[in-house]
Amino acid sequence: MAAASTAFSGRLSLPLAGVRGPAPLAPTTAEEMRARGWDAVDVVFVTGDAYVDHPSFAMAILHRVLERAGFRVAILSQPDWKTCEPWRQFGRPRLFFAVSAGNMDSLINHYTASKKVRNDDAYSPGGRIGLRPDRATLPYCQRAREAFPGVPVIAGGVEASLRRLAHYDYWSDSVKRSILLDSKADLVVYGMGERNIVALAQKLKAGGTLRDARAMRGVAYALGAKESDALREVGLHTLGAQVEEIPTFEQVRDDKMAFAEATRLIHTHTNPFNAATLVQFHDKQAVVQNPPDFPLSQEEIDGVYDLPYTRKPHPSYTEPIPAFEMIKDSVTILRGCFGGCTFCSITAHQGRIVQSRSKESVLREVEAVAADPDFKGIISDIGGATANMYTMRCSRPEVEAKCKRLSCVHPTICKLLGTDHGPLIELMREVREVDGVRKVLVSSGIRMDLAQLSPEYVRELAEHHTGGRLKVAPEHTSPKVLEAMKKPSIDNFGVFAEQFKQASADAGKPKQQLVPYFIASHPGSDLTEMIDLALYLKRNGYRPDQVQDFIPAPFDIATCMYYAGVDPFTKKPVQSAKHLSDRKLQRALMQFFKPQNYFEVREALIRAGRADLIGGCEGLIPANPPKEAIEARRKRANAGGDHYHTVANPAQGEAPGERGAEPPRTGYRPDRKSARRQDRNKKRKGGSGPRP
Repeated sequence: MAAASTAFSGRLSLPLAGVRGPAPLAPTTAEEMRARGWDAVDVVFVTGDAYVDHPSFAMAILHRVLERAGFRVAILSQPDWKTCEPWRQFGRPRLFFAVSAGNMDSLINHYTASKKVRNDDAYSPGGRIGLRPDRATLPYCQRAREAFPGVPVIAGGVEASLRRLAHYDYWSDSVKRSILLDSKADLVVYGMGERNIVALAQKLKAGGTLRDARAMRGVAYALGAKESDALREVGLHTLGAQVEEIPTFEQVRDDKMAFAEATRLIHTHTNPFNAATLVQFHDKQAVVQNPPDFPLSQEEIDGVYDLPYTRKPHPSYTEPIPAFEMIKDSVTILRGCFGGCTFCSITAHQGRIVQSRSKESVLREVEAVAADPDFKGIISDIGGATANMYTMRCSRPEVEAKCKRLSCVHPTICKLLGTDHGPLIELMREVREVDGVRKVLVSSGIRMDLAQLSPEYVRELAEHHTGGRLKVAPEHTSPKVLEAMKKPSIDNFGVFAEQFKQASADAGKPKQQLVPYFIASHPGSDLTEMIDLALYLKRNGYRPDQVQDFIPAPFDIATCMYYAGVDPFTKKPVQSAKHLSDRKLQRALMQFFKPQNYFEVREALIRAGRADLIGGCEGLIPANPPKEAIEARRKRANAGGDHYHTVANPAQGEAPGERGAEPPRTGYRPDRKSARRQDRNKKRKGGSGPRP
């Protein structure tokens, strides 16, 4: 299908949806492929997630948009990465392998902020761990290359998108080069990718080459050594009218200020309407990142979500998939976020321009959900990256095309931003009137500074869309930390809390509560800042059930602050808690009320010179440890350290997942030669502290 022309040069349009009702799933085995009457497929989509045909899963969307464009797609879900045989089962793909680690970065999926192995994997059947490798994009691409040399390998998804240029890797505490060079992928399609994966398939089907695909927006690619030398000699202008060279891999690896400058340039060029092509040299090779793809039009995004999803996992699964169970009755109404929070990867992946579905498209999906015999009458969420940015965008397109501001709401809400909640209120009202729908909840994050501008929206939210508790994210109390986060003052939360409390009382639901989320160990936060947060929680009667612990994800601005120790835009110093012992104290302070945290909280208070908060009515903890605290410490001592799960090796005939009674072995490296864990007290080279 030919791409439709648009007002912007180089912009491609997605073909529109025309099929109603669920369509067959993509084949996941050679037998299923033959049952479809196929002798080959055009694209093999490799994913680290279980195969769920729901529009909250990337592989489902990309399969369906390719299918709509006339291509045959097979899904290779959570394959055994120790051999290339699974990659060969469908035969040689006619066009390319499309590789994704899954909906989450594989390392964040596997490890906590303390670098301990997680107990479960929400995107795997039964929540089992060990069904995908660390840095899954790398072995998946390498096995594809090994299985069929010469077949193009295209990487995408969150993991590849956020590693397309040199980046800091928290788990190895090092700066790593572009994932293009380590994975040997031909291209990285960064961002959401629906338009690009179809355009790429069409180019290759028509006889084009990967070199032709280098002109596409939203892609990054590596040049060979000879091409890179030629680029140096001729000049970067040959890549386009607007090209920016960022510090080299060697510079950002060796110089933290160079890393900060590279971060500044990368984030300055995120607006697709004015972003430059970026070039970063890695030794003899250049990595080129083209400008981001343009946002989807409302017609295009409707077409994506109107596709004939079954909204079910593949029938071969006999165990529930936790991520699916959570989102199966949710409906996405928008994508993208203009909040610009420095610790969040949404803007870097989904884009800073909000793209909203039409009311008609959303209602069609809600009606389809309500018609499912298994539907219990409750829509678990209507939202997206945020709940209340629906249809919000810059009111002056000519200004939007030039703007390089990273946040439309920080430090203040831009006067040109459209903040009308009217279309969202109308949508919410109509969704809850759909036959078969008893309740419509809003579970996506509420942007409180925007919500305050619409008392009517807060009333609707409290009266009709809160299931007793509403999650919000003030994140911290410290002005210094909130500035580093690009989040509004804690006073903003106080104002919203009063609005919501009054609206709940007016609706006859005075017991409804806000559940505030806060982050420990964010850059700028030290023990003093966390003690102030703990005091705020005590004064206001908040007792967090869970603690969000800052994880330095690749590409985030806050990650640069953590690694380089400076704000990349101001170059002002920002301190961070880097030792795991310090991070543990910050986590404990957020749950100071738990007896098992008593000794950590006590240590934190003494370290910070706040022993006055030990004992007394105004204290955070009693003067003497409760029995539960002593018992918890005794149990930890008897346990002999942290428990590490052991993961089977499918390549050796073992069933995937955690081993039963075998001696424990660390994490996701089943080929590790030694089962011994590294001495946790071993000092870093140079005496810089204990190794995590």
